[in-house]
Amino acid sequence: MDDDTATEILAATYRALCQHGYAALTVKDIAAEADRSKASIHYYYDSKENLFAEFLDFLYERYTAKITGVDGSTPREELDSLLDTVLTDGRQTPGQEFRTAILEIKAQAPYNDAFRTQLARFDAVLFDRLREIIAAGVETGEFDSRVEPAVAAEFLVTAITGAHTRHVATDRSIDRFNETITRYAETHLLTDTPAEATR
Repeated sequence: MDDDTATEILAATYRALCQHGYAALTVKDIAAEADRSKASIHYYYDSKENLFAEFLDFLYERYTAKITGVDGSTPREELDSLLDTVLTDGRQTPGQEFRTAILEIKAQAPYNDAFRTQLARFDAVLFDRLREIIAAGVETGEFDSRVEPAVAAEFLVTAITGAHTRHVATDRSIDRFNETITRYAETHLLTDTPAEATR
């Protein structure tokens, strides 16, 4: 399959996923979005599960680019930028329908080795980037020397994952979760953060 065909099918999968959710989504829905026949989709992917394993890989490449591409002149700025990247509800981020569909895929992971493996990669790249930023902050003295980068990163990944799930399940504001997690991180990481400090 050439790159253009792959991108076309995977982009159609994204659109169909947002519209139908994972559980109700069919290959026919994806074919309709791609303006192709169902048989042509099956020519490249013999099952919905195989297509979604490829789709998650497609998303992973883009997610990794976003996570590793965050910038800032200090570790604190990098951390703020990273949290804004993964915890915002702006127009440049996936909408509620997509987040709901991804949560459906996560619910399949205990029963699907390919999904679980792919989702673990998303988790790992976020953990590694957070640990790298926090370690740099400790080294430069911007973050408290008592902070253990791996422990702090593990906590933040868990908080971010929980925020996404809570947002989908309860429709609570993801931006509010961003503010809460950022303030909590600053309180526990920075060497000198005034109690009244806000973002």
